Amino acid sequence: MVSLSPLVDAHGREVRYLRLSVTDRCNLRCRYCMPESGVEPLAHDDILRLEEVLSLCESFTALGICKFKITGGEPLVRWNAVSFIKKLKAMPGVEQVTITTNGLELAQALPDFQQCHLDGINLSLDTLDAETFRQLTRRDGLDKALQALDLAAASNIPLKINCVPIQGVNDQELPRIAELAREKVQAVRFIELMPIGLAAQYQGIPADRIREQLAAVFGPLREDNGKIGNGPAHYYAIEGFKGKIGFIDALSHCFCQQCNRLRLTADGTLKLCLAHDNGVDLKTPLRAGASKEELQTIISEAVLNKPAHHAFSEHPEETEGKGMYRIGG
Repeated sequence: MVSLSPLVDAHGREVRYLRLSVTDRCNLRCRYCMPESGVEPLAHDDILRLEEVLSLCESFTALGICKFKITGGEPLVRWNAVSFIKKLKAMPGVEQVTITTNGLELAQALPDFQQCHLDGINLSLDTLDAETFRQLTRRDGLDKALQALDLAAASNIPLKINCVPIQGVNDQELPRIAELAREKVQAVRFIELMPIGLAAQYQGIPADRIREQLAAVFGPLREDNGKIGNGPAHYYAIEGFKGKIGFIDALSHCFCQQCNRLRLTADGTLKLCLAHDNGVDLKTPLRAGASKEELQTIISEAVLNKPAHHAFSEHPEETEGKGMYRIGG
């Protein structure tokens, strides 16, 4: 079951990359993502079973989607998530599987990830200060995250750090976080805060200002055109650093014209754009017995409606209102 032509949207963008959210649950309560009390978890039957996700992945690979990012919530709190990742990694047509995680459950999963040759780990880490971590996430756990960082850095799995700079929260720490790219990690990426869900209450920091801040500490940032991963990050090199510094700046430098991705939420909704509050239900036809070919048709037709760009500035009323834990980071 191999597609003869790539999946292309109405704007000529070839789609090869799927971000898979396997749960809306998380073991942290980051202020820009989730309420302090947590959220009402989706009912068990509302969440796709992992076997169902694998079945959908067969339809996606048949359409030429070959690169997968496992997200949540926190994906490693999902029971049997590691086994699922190993099965996905072994699926015909799958070229790459990576994961985004907060690291708190990573240490115990790392041997399995090494065994199955996981292609990459993105560790979400917004601070290196224990008190700031506690204030930001409303939990303890920085020690576990840093232990996971050290273990992953010593493994054979490429490791990137994802950091969301927030005005008045971690803005003074950014050079210290960037320092991790000197020896430890493949890249440190600074991701502009997007006004989605609770994050709309906070003030992010434009990438240009972060570049100026880092240059004042480390010297000039030299633009690097090398590609690292599947995302839209622009990378820079710093003298004396083994790793790169990346910026994902969806607001200040829109990269929608290069968007190559779809998202599948934990409840089976195919999201065509992170920022738009709409999607296509795949769970219902899947559970109604739709064939893989019928599911491929639904996906292909949906992709033709992929928006040209996000609506943060022009049409805020169209912007996604759900938290990132529901969408998949």
